Order: sequence, then structure tokens, then C-alpha cells
Amino acid sequence: MDTDDLLRRGLDWVARIAPYDLAAVFTLDEGSLVVRAARGHLASQVRGHRIDLARFPTLREALETRRARAFTEDDHRHGDGDPFDGVLDLSPGHACMVVPLHAAGRSLGVLTLDRTHCESYPQSVVDQVETYGQILGLALDNAERRVVLENLREEELERARELDEVAAGYGVLERSVSPGVRAVAARARQVAPTDTPVLILGETGTGKERLARALHRWSARADRPFVAINCAAIPASLLESELFGHTRGAFTGATRDRLGRFQLAHGGTLLLDEIGELPIELQAKLLRVVQEGVVEPVGSDKSVKVDVRLLAATHVDLEKAIAGGRLREDLYYRLAVFPLRLPPLRQRLEDLPLLCAAMLAEQSQRTGRRGMRVSEAGLARLRAHAWPGNLRELSNALERATIVTTGEVLGPEAFELGDMPNGTGPIEPAPKATPVDTPQQHDGRIATLEEVTALQIQRVLTHTRGRIYGPGGAAELLGVPPSTLQSRMKKLGVARTA
Repeated sequence: MDTDDLLRRGLDWVARIAPYDLAAVFTLDEGSLVVRAARGHLASQVRGHRIDLARFPTLREALETRRARAFTEDDHRHGDGDPFDGVLDLSPGHACMVVPLHAAGRSLGVLTLDRTHCESYPQSVVDQVETYGQILGLALDNAERRVVLENLREEELERARELDEVAAGYGVLERSVSPGVRAVAARARQVAPTDTPVLILGETGTGKERLARALHRWSARADRPFVAINCAAIPASLLESELFGHTRGAFTGATRDRLGRFQLAHGGTLLLDEIGELPIELQAKLLRVVQEGVVEPVGSDKSVKVDVRLLAATHVDLEKAIAGGRLREDLYYRLAVFPLRLPPLRQRLEDLPLLCAAMLAEQSQRTGRRGMRVSEAGLARLRAHAWPGNLRELSNALERATIVTTGEVLGPEAFELGDMPNGTGPIEPAPKATPVDTPQQHDGRIATLEEVTALQIQRVLTHTRGRIYGPGGAAELLGVPPSTLQSRMKKLGVARTA
């Protein structure tokens, strides 16, 4: 049943308690009340009718007190209370009732009942309709939540389609021939049926979100919502509202109540992606949610109970973040009850045949190229690459190769690893590390992984003349999101060249 059908049926049912000539449901919209549904022989005259809530103190009072009331002849005489004044030709003193609709601590609107004859509704009827209004409010809230969740599912499906680069991140976990990956899969299967918080660690592009989806799918909450939020992709000023929700008027632009990701994930699983980028000022509030299972929307002094299985993921070294004062130690120990670390692609090259087959199958829906495969020589070419962008970079390489290849076999010549996607020229490749050819600093010592990473980022930035975003930008060439690249540049002290 959709929301409109629910309201129509709800208005039909209320006639069994209180007879009416017009029944209408007004919903809140930016300081106004707008007719969402109407029944009765006068319904056609009020559809879409809007009133300014500031002009009706008694309606505001009903919303604030959450008590139904029948309007008296004095109310009508003073022109306050009748939401259809000037729209319907109803006699002064006609029977009129307003019933607030609310649920989960938020106001949804009002139900109004009108009769053409001059007789007030008895208080006993008002009390019964008030109780019915509470039921209707809960039903309306549930219907709206279903709509929000359905939209969220559509967004998640679209996001999943866009994440082909890690589509095989969990699909081949248990078929992997890599001992490290098989160990992760086994531990994930063990923890999935529980509600224990899981911390997923790994470099950018290793498939952390896909592993989180696998944990949700393998759990008892599989038929409930899976909600993800990237803590690094949302401005700090908006992140609190995104996580915990807000009430109307909580800040400029908050024109209506909004549910946060914790509330949307109620009963299901919430993934806090890039938890290492969560602003320190929000960590205390998150800690309370983890400890007590309640959220407090921005602008509200009421707590809302939530039942959420919490997963967190990051590429950041959290122990260093704690030492640097960027992460609360108590929050870390709450999230890291059961850590899982995904190995980078360079440590699981034996999985390349499986990964390539799975990714090419996923991409065939978008590229229209079915039956594509990588030759043995092509696999040898892939094994020789360092894969700083891991599965995401591999997916990009396979898709580019598919586009430029006329046949069904991708040989070594199809892979322009380290080249510009638009063919404008190659990027100077990073030196391949071998037992006799290891990256070194000018003082002769072996360079650390961070130093090698910083050098490669600097080379790419020089090639793109400092451009990070867009096609051919440094982020795309390195196979990482722009926000992740900027964060890594800041951490490594890499300057943006012009």
C-alpha cells in the first residue's frame, strides 16, 4: 500500500468513529500545512489547499501539545482554527475537529474533520479520534520510512553498479587461492551471524565496502536495510545531520524533519566508511550511540532508540590517528572488537584470473561486451604491475582494455597500465622493486612504503600539472577517490604542483 492509498483508507475508517462531510490530512511543508488527502463530498474543493501555519495559533498549539480538539463557535467567530476559512462556505459554529499526527518524536501534520451543521463534536468522540490519529500517524510514518528506504535502496543499487571495480571483492573471497584472503573469508563467516562490531581495514580499493555487504548478506539482518555513509565525502558541517538526523528549524535550510543514517538503518546494518576521517568533535556523540544505542537528532532534546549492527572501514592507520589526537581511543576499542584486514592486490596476484573473470562479467552489462577474457600473456602483464589502486585500478584497466579491443581476448597490448586513459602520453612508471633493484633514497637507504607512495603521487601530479579531479586527473590515474588522494597528500606532505 502506498502512502496516498493509506491515507484514503485511513480517512474512510475514521468515519466509523466520527461522521464528517469533509475529512482531510494536512502534512507539514516548510512552515505550511498542505492537504495531502481528502474524503467526503467537499473533498474536490480543497485538494492542494495550503495554509500558513503562522496564521493559525490553535493549529500550532495542537501540533505542539499533540492533543486533539473540537473548535467552538468562539473559535470560528474570531477566525482562528478553521483551516478552510475563505475556501468553503461553512456556517459559523459548524462542527470542526483537528487532530495532530505524530510519530517517533516528530510532527507529521494534522487530520481535520468538518460537518456542515452547527454542532460541536462531543469530547468522547474527540478522545477516540485522538487515539485513532496516533495510529494513523504511526502508519504514515512507517509508510514514509518505506518510501525513504526504497529510494535509498535504489541509490545503493546504483552505487553498487558504479562500484564494479570491487564487485568481485567478496564474490571470490571463498574461492580465492590466496591464503590471506581465504583466512579473511573464514573469519568473516564466523562473525557475520553475530551483532559484534567489525572494523574492516585495508588500502584504498581493496573491496572494504563489498566485504561489509557480504557480512550483512551472511547475517540474520540480510532482509533489513544496509546503509553506508562515507565519513570523508561529506562536509563536517553536514555530517552530524547525515548521521543522526535533524529537526525542522535546527539550522538554516532545515525546513523539515529528516531521519539520519542510524534511523534509516534501524534493524539492519550501518557501514561507517572511512571512519578514520570522522571529525573529532563528532566522535563523542558516535561513542554514545555505540554504547547506548540511542541517537539525538540535531535540534532535538529527545533521544531515539536505534537497533543497528555497526561496521566501520578505513585505510587510515588508526593507531597513528590515536597518537596524533585525531581519533578517540575509547571509540577505537568500541569499533575494533573484531578487525578484518583485506590484503592489497599485489599480495594476492594468484587471484587475478578469478578477479578478471568476475569483473569482466560485471562490466559486460555496461560495455555490452560479453565473453571477454584475459590471455595468459595478458595476465602476465597484469602480474608485473604494482597496483597502487588495487581492485579499483584493476577494474578501470579491464574496462579500458575491453573498449579498445576488437576481439574477445585481452592480450598484453590491451593494457596501458600507467598511461593516460585518453592516450595523451605515458606516465613515468615507478621503478619495479626486485631483490637487486629496490627504491632507495639519496643517502643509499631503502625507501619506506610511504616515501615510495609520496614519490609516485608527486610524479602523477607533475604529469597532470597539479590537476586532481576529472578525467585524466591524478585521482583517476591513481585509481582512488579525489578525497582519499587529498587526504593522503596531506598525510605524506605532498604539495600540489601547478
